[in-house]
Amino acid sequence: MFRAKRVLVFFLDVALIAASLSFSFLLRFDFNYLPQWDMFLKGLSVALMAKPVLFAASGMYRNIWRYASLQDAYEIFKVVTFSSLVSAFLLVFMEGPYVLPRSIYILDWFILFALVAGSRLIWRVYRELRFSPSKRRGKRTLIIGAGDAGNLLLKQIRKQASSPYNVVGFVDDDPDKRGLRLSGIRVLGGTDRLRALVRTHRIEEVIFAIPSGDKALMRRVIANCERAKARFKTLPGITAIVDGKVSVSQIKTVEIEDLLGRDPVVLDQSAIRNYLSDKRVLVTGAAGSIGSEICRQVARFNPAKIVLFDNAETPLFFMEKELAAAYPELRIIPIVGDVKNLDRVESVFDLFCPEVVFHAAAYKHVAMMEYNPVEAVLNNVMGSRIVADAADKFKVKNFVMVSTDKAVNPTNVMGASKRSAEIYVQALAARSKTRFTTVRFGNVLGSSGSVIPLFKEQIRLGGPVTVTDRDVVRYFMTIPEASQLVLQAGCIGKGGEIFVLDMGDPVRIVSLAEELIRLSGLVPYKEIDITFTGLKPGEKLFEELLLDGEGIRPTTHKKIRVMAPVETDLRRVCADLDELFELARRSDIQGLLQLLRKVVPEFVPRYNFEVAPPFAFQRVRPDLFPLQNQRFTFVRSLRVATHNEGSAA
Repeated sequence: MFRAKRVLVFFLDVALIAASLSFSFLLRFDFNYLPQWDMFLKGLSVALMAKPVLFAASGMYRNIWRYASLQDAYEIFKVVTFSSLVSAFLLVFMEGPYVLPRSIYILDWFILFALVAGSRLIWRVYRELRFSPSKRRGKRTLIIGAGDAGNLLLKQIRKQASSPYNVVGFVDDDPDKRGLRLSGIRVLGGTDRLRALVRTHRIEEVIFAIPSGDKALMRRVIANCERAKARFKTLPGITAIVDGKVSVSQIKTVEIEDLLGRDPVVLDQSAIRNYLSDKRVLVTGAAGSIGSEICRQVARFNPAKIVLFDNAETPLFFMEKELAAAYPELRIIPIVGDVKNLDRVESVFDLFCPEVVFHAAAYKHVAMMEYNPVEAVLNNVMGSRIVADAADKFKVKNFVMVSTDKAVNPTNVMGASKRSAEIYVQALAARSKTRFTTVRFGNVLGSSGSVIPLFKEQIRLGGPVTVTDRDVVRYFMTIPEASQLVLQAGCIGKGGEIFVLDMGDPVRIVSLAEELIRLSGLVPYKEIDITFTGLKPGEKLFEELLLDGEGIRPTTHKKIRVMAPVETDLRRVCADLDELFELARRSDIQGLLQLLRKVVPEFVPRYNFEVAPPFAFQRVRPDLFPLQNQRFTFVRSLRVATHNEGSAA
């Protein structure tokens, strides 16, 4: 309040108070108020005694007037109104009800408000004209969308003294906005005229500022920008617009996630908070793609502690550092351990007594697990059983297991191993007090080892981009979306259910590769070629989310569906799994695969493993593996029966 500039503003307001009352008398008495001089002095003395005190007490001088807005005008309105009422009350109380004409009070209020508000507005206008960058600097830019986001973006651009953007116009498909101006910038036309507008106005950059725009609109705009040789950028999602976080620094190049057109996830915050807030939470696979995002989402709900369990030391180190920096008050416990180690898992449960467990630890790469079926069974099945048994033994309240769409009618070992884990968890849920639930979803964009990072690296190196098959399709969702829905499913489940997330429409992988090439500013099949390598071991053209006969019902969340619990004999399942684990420990590949088919009857491999499983040092014969395009497979030296005249690998 007592800084030099604020004191000067205060005395300016005192002068405006005196000027307002003087001008009110001039208007009321036709610029001749000498006969009413005594009346004027009484009113002025009371106004100068009351109003400056109330102005100073209101906190009005703590505002930064270079950013004066409608909210500041509202504050001025309240202060001027209140001070005028108080001074009028004092005058009436001291001198009687007729000391001043009633019109003086109204004129004084109106003129004082106009003078005080106008002084702030003039200061802001002066600042913007004096210090704002020249409109001719920066790249000539069009903003797609003359709405709230476009208006916010324009204001942010104008606030930067060295903005890289010179906005010359808006583009909007609303016909009512054509030819109008937004903050002085004209709406030039619709997106159907984008190419012509780019050429006419020599546009270098186009910024997409429609958070609610669908992927079809964005693709059309991108295609027009490519033909017109203009660079295309976009703003972050709708949450950033709602939070008021739109800034020039958030303008980014378009990612493939922007084109999938998935709606933002709306969570039932209160329900999730009820089962996570002040709870002890354990996350297995906490350093992986899904596990790490689950940790980030859980941390938002203020758990009592979060235990990060993973066998990858370095990623776990960085995950712990990230959470500690973002949530300094949260107790974070990083534990290096393996879910296959029974003693280690039980000691962690015994020591930290988790109330909620998210089991995300798993081997997930289909082709890699085809080469390593032993590890797929030991980690994905035995590890899940160990963690689930520990949750039951130590009376965990909620247990959520992350599964995959590859567990549905699996054609590969990874999918069969995840389906085996689902079967065991459902069987255990039938007799346990722990609420066991399973969440099944498809591929996540940007996870380690997924196609998006691979395609980007291949494009960076100049191609070619490798796709397994021209017709292969997959379901995709973003990592945050999948993790948020896992948390939501955890509070919906009653025990034994398998939840299926809404994966949207399937995406052709070749179309995904073409879009990524275009987003890189290149032309598919010309500047960057796409080659087809054939399906990898265990892969299929499309993934499914449901098994035949699984009952499906909606839940309270529109993006989550639930399958009814399936009754399974736990003793029979345990006996089969015990035998399966023994075969895995002996590296009996053929016996392991045969028993895996017994545990998961819908498991139909894409090869005849009874003749020659493709897990050894051998060149695979096309007649034995007609649906595979395999070259060399590698695991370890195994004696495998082949048709090469009784030869052994």
